Amino acid sequence: MTNTPDLPERTPTPVPPPESTASVLDDATYSRILEPRGPGRLPLGDGTWHQLARAYVRVQLISQGAVFAVALAAAIVVQVLSGVFWQWIPAGAILLITAITMIITPRQARAFGYQLRRDDLVFRRGILWQRVVAVPYGRMQLVDITHGPLDRGFGIAQLKLVTAAASSGITIPGLTQAAAEQLRDTLIDVAETRRTGL
Repeated sequence: MTNTPDLPERTPTPVPPPESTASVLDDATYSRILEPRGPGRLPLGDGTWHQLARAYVRVQLISQGAVFAVALAAAIVVQVLSGVFWQWIPAGAILLITAITMIITPRQARAFGYQLRRDDLVFRRGILWQRVVAVPYGRMQLVDITHGPLDRGFGIAQLKLVTAAASSGITIPGLTQAAAEQLRDTLIDVAETRRTGL
């Protein structure tokens, strides 16, 4: 019998925990979903609801402000060049609709939310016209991230989920780039697990 020298016990080096999915999804977002007042609203249910990035509202307001400025400038140019006033009818309608849209955009953005449940992703939106869609993970066929130049400038993107039924596909706008990538990877992993029956 040979004696082996006692080796000092090695303690494992602690590994820093990876950044959790929830913290990435909730970074730079609103704190809670706004719900419609009064009876007849769709309940939020239990679970953690994630929201859109705050930068989404700024991007929307800039885009709508550009439409407002172009419509106003076009109406003024037509009046200066031709001296007629008929262009104010369509321009006024465009300006009014754009102004109302700019006013309600912050509240509308806070009514968007999504929740990762055990078997599906639930997406909700709307104040007056509410929509709640549950997309089963096993039915997802494509997860797509898109963003335009203005979105890239503010670091946001939109995530599109495509299923076999076109009516059940959803688009989640205004996610931070990191949240969109994390959500895409999570959904792909879970969808593969569901399809293979693991």
